Amino acid sequence: MHFSIEKSDKESKARSGRLETAHGVIETPIFMPVGTAGTVKSVTQRDLKNDVKAQIILGNTYHLNLRPGIEVLHQAGGLHRFMNWSLPILTDSGGYQVFSLSETRKITEEGVKFSSHIDGSKHFISPEVSMDIQRYIGADIIMAFDECTPYPCEHRRAKKSMDMTHRWLQRCITHLEKSPAKYGYEQTLFPIVQGSVYKDLRAESAKVIADTGAKGNAIGGLSVGEPAEIMYEITDAVTAILPVEKPRYLMGVGTPANILECIALGIDMFDCVMPTRNARNGMLFTAEGIINIRNEKWKKDFSPIDEAGYCFADIDYTKAYLRHLFISKEMLAAQLATLHNLSFYLWLVTEARNRINDGSFISWKNSMVKKVSQRL
Repeated sequence: MHFSIEKSDKESKARSGRLETAHGVIETPIFMPVGTAGTVKSVTQRDLKNDVKAQIILGNTYHLNLRPGIEVLHQAGGLHRFMNWSLPILTDSGGYQVFSLSETRKITEEGVKFSSHIDGSKHFISPEVSMDIQRYIGADIIMAFDECTPYPCEHRRAKKSMDMTHRWLQRCITHLEKSPAKYGYEQTLFPIVQGSVYKDLRAESAKVIADTGAKGNAIGGLSVGEPAEIMYEITDAVTAILPVEKPRYLMGVGTPANILECIALGIDMFDCVMPTRNARNGMLFTAEGIINIRNEKWKKDFSPIDEAGYCFADIDYTKAYLRHLFISKEMLAAQLATLHNLSFYLWLVTEARNRINDGSFISWKNSMVKKVSQRL
């Protein structure tokens, strides 16, 4: 993997870059649609590539390990071949999903024991096991196994968790050195900065992560319930320490406004289930604001969903038609809404990139944050 910065904004930390992987080039800033179990819900791989214009998607170690399992993935030749996706893939280590299973998991220094959300069967993931699973999955970018603390979290608890995450990171690195990639191409490890909402812990963690010399770095443990202002403060503090020349990935973020603000703070990569999950419930993101397409006000609105030039296909659809599909409980409703939201997210980061390149990013960002945050 190789990362190069093409243009840096003069009024912020924003930058446009080029991330080269074995499965293709990613232009940053970038949003990664979440394909948790080997599929981005409601969207075909063809539509993701051709209409949404996704450059990289995210898979999840926890879910893929449970279903279909690493034996199936290995026999298929990895996740790329299994799901017929030729572009880059990033895998989450499973740490966040295990964190969310607070009622059915036990964390120790060795790793995490947990019960499957599917059938209650018992499982164990350690840093070494997480690396092995991600080797079998075959993602281009793999994440270190970490513990994600909840919000709020006491300082002492956050520090204890952070220290263990750092020890787990060293085990991940050591294990990868002994276990070569399985499909003939490089898999790049991203360590994860933790430390909850405490700047002293985040600074300590960022220095530890920077010192590993990894080719890219991630920031975890945010967007877990803390106010947006705190998320921005922590992100700003961490990007001031992480190497400028390495890509920075803010995990699980977020709303369109979150993404724009964090691009300005020096973040290059984002993922979030929000555009897909909200789409299935009838919430659409647009350049003018947020639409609940189920509302009566759209029943006779024959204007296009897309009015800002990010249409996901040659044929656009009206608000009235999409509302009709939702009210009628047609499956096409979720598909079109998901295509729309993902197309908007990819348009947003691409436009941010264009604005960074032409020097107009900050004024555009400030204007867009107001627009995309309002309800229509």
